[in-house]
Amino acid sequence: MIKKIIENIKSIEKNILKIMFLGFKFSFFVYILSAVVLLFYIINPVSHIIYESGLILFKTSLTFAVSFFICAFAIDKIKKQMI
Repeated sequence: MIKKIIENIKSIEKNILKIMFLGFKFSFFVYILSAVVLLFYIINPVSHIIYESGLILFKTSLTFAVSFFICAFAIDKIKKQMI
């Protein structure tokens, strides 16, 4: 099963991979922003809202990364079935 997933990743078209990696970069920048917010909370714990917003940003970045990965597979499969 893992070999099949790896083969599917290798067979994704280049333009879809490009969009997927751009999505990963966006997710990474949101993750860095969440890390900075959480670091600010550790250094200066003024409000609990800062902590919550850091966690929400982290969850959002993780959700974006997973959704870009899954959508790349789905779009590739749909595109290959149309041909």
